[in-house]
Amino acid sequence: MNLPMLWIIPALPLAAVALNLLFGDRLGKRGTAFLACGAVGLAFAAAVRAVLTLAARSEEERQIVETAWTWFRVGDFSVDVSFLLDPLSAIMVLVVTGVGFLIHVYSTGYMAEDPSFRRFFLYLNLFMFAMLTLVLADNYLLMFVGWEGVGLCSYLLIGFWYEKQSATDAGKKAFIVNRIGDFGFLLGVMFLIAWTGSVNYERVFASAPHLFTAGGTIITLATLLMFVGATGKSAQIPLYVWLPDAMEGPTPVSALIHAATMVTAGVYMVVRSHVLFEMAPVTLEVIAIVGAATALMAATIGLVQNDIKRVLAYSTVSQLGYMFFACGVGAFGAGIFHVMTHAFFKALLFLGAGSVIYGMHHEQDMRKMGGLAGKMPVTHATMLIATIAIAGIPPFAGFWSKDEILAKAFATGHYGIFAAGLLGAVMTAFYMFRLYVLTFQGKPRFDENGGHAHAHAADAHGAHMTHDAHGHGAHDDHGHDHGHGGPVKESPWNMTVPLSVLAVLSVVGGWIGIGKPFIEGESWMGRWLEPVLGSGPHVHHLAVSTEFGLMGLSVAVAAFGIFMAFRAYLQSPSIATAMHERFGGLHRTLYHKYWVDEFYGAVAVNPVYQASMRLWRFWDEKVVDGIVNGVGYFLEGVSALLRLFQTGYVGTYALFITLGVLALFLHFLRS
Repeated sequence: MNLPMLWIIPALPLAAVALNLLFGDRLGKRGTAFLACGAVGLAFAAAVRAVLTLAARSEEERQIVETAWTWFRVGDFSVDVSFLLDPLSAIMVLVVTGVGFLIHVYSTGYMAEDPSFRRFFLYLNLFMFAMLTLVLADNYLLMFVGWEGVGLCSYLLIGFWYEKQSATDAGKKAFIVNRIGDFGFLLGVMFLIAWTGSVNYERVFASAPHLFTAGGTIITLATLLMFVGATGKSAQIPLYVWLPDAMEGPTPVSALIHAATMVTAGVYMVVRSHVLFEMAPVTLEVIAIVGAATALMAATIGLVQNDIKRVLAYSTVSQLGYMFFACGVGAFGAGIFHVMTHAFFKALLFLGAGSVIYGMHHEQDMRKMGGLAGKMPVTHATMLIATIAIAGIPPFAGFWSKDEILAKAFATGHYGIFAAGLLGAVMTAFYMFRLYVLTFQGKPRFDENGGHAHAHAADAHGAHMTHDAHGHGAHDDHGHDHGHGGPVKESPWNMTVPLSVLAVLSVVGGWIGIGKPFIEGESWMGRWLEPVLGSGPHVHHLAVSTEFGLMGLSVAVAAFGIFMAFRAYLQSPSIATAMHERFGGLHRTLYHKYWVDEFYGAVAVNPVYQASMRLWRFWDEKVVDGIVNGVGYFLEGVSALLRLFQTGYVGTYALFITLGVLALFLHFLRS
């Protein structure tokens, strides 16, 4: 059987980048859009072909490895540019190319009027190349190339509108915070090289049980360092602070980063390295605790945010916490399952929010929306589906993956983690339906005939007007002033079609995870991943009655959160006002995100800045500049002295010559 040429999958978006650079000026917007979308669409087709080839093999043979060339060789140590397709990378490559293609198509509408249209798609294609390299790599160094590539592209895309100071600051913040995590990841990989002599997954995983002591210091330290990298890429405590600010980029960028690509890289790396992490139970406990804490902390912040994209940003941080605590309790398959379903409904939520922003003429404040259900029917319907999915209501996709995570936390005896997951679920349902109600239900809180949006001191739902964390009013997605004229309108077809496709996936995308008690045996998803992940802890250790009880409890807490959102923000807005007034201090704490950014600024950023300023004034200005200027002053003084001899008079030069000859004559007489 011929191999499916895995290299072509990342090569296609990279080729689009090259063609865009060479011929972009001649292509125009339509040609640029066709090139960018076509490359990712072909990459998706190539990925489907490769995965079908993989699926046709027996479970024992479901692995395709292609070596393009040897990257470098030093003695017995060598690294290849080699690509791996197995059941795990198959899921990731289909999600990245499939959802990525829909985001590209959506972007042709959303960015249609942007003067930097070509540059945007150049960055977007480069992002796809980096992420596909990351998920298809068969060794840690090639993974690290993609790892750093998505970091670079996130910097370029978050700061895409570089005329806005907030956008450039957010881009730099994402870049610097990720460098901290990446340093930890690289140190972890160096530990693996030092002890195993290889970076190839297969060789590392095969030799690890013989070289490392389970629970030993070395494997624990190596996996903890690798997890530090994951906390940066996938926005976990303490390195989550960059992700909410990533919303400063164009909304399609938020969808790509938050749903299908960069933020899932850390989860993928942990799942890919499950053999190593299973040998380090202390690391797994740390991952479970950090994931649960992140899920709860981000959910509490999302309760009170008013910018529609900021709510979704904190929702992403929270959902990533679920993925990590799934890995921490040993449910690696459930974690990657949630990666997949989350890609569907979170991409839909961000693109739906972008459609709202587009229809509202770049308004992002939910307090200035309301009543959009009838004005934007497609956006409303698809956003409602995504909101139900993330809330965890069956049979939508989010229910199956969230329920599996909670069930496996319960089955493995992590009852505290299970309780944290339930609490996070009720808050998720509440703040997401708060977003839905404020955006689509109730009376419009804007001028329906165009013009400026109303700016009341407190909206009809009791959500008081406040300033953002920097003390400024909210800015729109394009950095323009709010309230541009024109009636609210539905988005064009190239934005609503991707919304509709993602809505279907948000409904049916989780059905592949249905297992006991609905069908005999493990789910299709579990069986598909078993050649990579092994058996692991399964929900079938629980009694069927317990399974149904846990499912009922999960749905009940989500339904309670939905009920409270409708009650407090639609039926009885006075409840929201009363809660705000009664818990004003808590509201301020949550709205200002526990002042974590301010804390980091006080203990890390400002001291480094002040120290660098002092070093600049002393070392740069006095030492370095002093030496350079001193050399200049010395040469200037010497030249001033020599200029005394350069009079321009022939008689003076004759005198010097005579004196010189006389000096030589006296010298020879004395000798």
